[in-house]
Amino acid sequence: MKKSIAIIGGGASALFTASFLDTTKFDVTIYEKKKSVGRKFLVAGDGGFNLSHGEEIDLMITRYTPPYFLKNALLNFSNDDLRKWLLSIGIPTFVGSSNRIYPEKGIKPISVLSKIKQFNIDKGVQFSHNYEWKGWNDKNELIFNDSTIIKADYTIFSMGGASWKITGSDGAWSSIFSDKSIKTMPFSPANCAYQIKWKSEFILKNEGNPLKNIALSCLNKTQKGELVITKFGLEGNAIYALSPEIQSQLSEGKKATIYLDLKPMFTFDDILKKITSSNYRTTDILKRTLKLSPPQIELLKTLLSKEEYTNKEILAKKIKALPLVIESSALLNEAISTTGGIALNEVNQNFELNKLKNTFCIGEMLDWNAPTGGYLLQACFSMGVYVAKHLNKNISN
Repeated sequence: MKKSIAIIGGGASALFTASFLDTTKFDVTIYEKKKSVGRKFLVAGDGGFNLSHGEEIDLMITRYTPPYFLKNALLNFSNDDLRKWLLSIGIPTFVGSSNRIYPEKGIKPISVLSKIKQFNIDKGVQFSHNYEWKGWNDKNELIFNDSTIIKADYTIFSMGGASWKITGSDGAWSSIFSDKSIKTMPFSPANCAYQIKWKSEFILKNEGNPLKNIALSCLNKTQKGELVITKFGLEGNAIYALSPEIQSQLSEGKKATIYLDLKPMFTFDDILKKITSSNYRTTDILKRTLKLSPPQIELLKTLLSKEEYTNKEILAKKIKALPLVIESSALLNEAISTTGGIALNEVNQNFELNKLKNTFCIGEMLDWNAPTGGYLLQACFSMGVYVAKHLNKNISN
């Protein structure tokens, strides 16, 4: 007789878990509280639908926080494995110039979602919509909506973090797990904008302008990339990647300091030599000799005193490490992703809860972090496949 598996949540992790479960051994049902599955998956596609990142898997493993937490899952189902599987269901992909993996041009996010869902339907996976999980009864059976009771042999929770509430990912489940004596960590924004109090004249002139080919440092980590100046502060891949370091300072109740390198391809000595050997005025040196963009020059002018700006050695130091003070992060619901959720020591190497047998937690509801660029989705896919293969291998009818 088949065992029953209830998957709670209909996001990326859930869909891939179902896709790889052996339906000759299991009756699989996805319970989704919204009218359709994959809503956050579709929202993610609005900004450029990168499904994963194309770098070598050994390097990819180190990108996550904490490092190596996802090692087994990623090795079990890598970015190459993802591309092969997607191709097998009719979704060819390509690696873009940024090394991100995208569906072939013309394939929209809804098409990708539809093919994955249809693959599951064809193999017998059931979809139950408008089922909102409310907790457990005294027999550890699942309670949905007001009083619907579902009994499953295995439960896989994949309910997301706490951003983009409109998609159903609101983190409200956290208190239910806490009441079950399962440790949860407070949610924090990750991959989000950060607040910097700009001078009004600077932001009036530079709002929306990019800072390209820069490097950003915080604590012991440096990230190359781009930034966008916003009225709120800064956003972009360079600052997103430093979220763990920034949040660690903000969580201590103090402001965070980051350092902007406007010319990461040059050393301090290179810059100082170029500045001191030029007869141009300071602004012309920055523009003509160092090829700084107008927003970069404006940034130096607004943050440095006149004495600092005209002192060539100080100016060279600031070009290599311009301090920026972060006041706060964007609101939780505005973040691309969140950290927090179920503490990692509450699950074993198979993502099974230590305190609830045959109950698994995967995806963004666990307390880990990923940079932008396809890393988040890849990890969610890999966790789902890992749990599915574990159950296929270790559970007999």
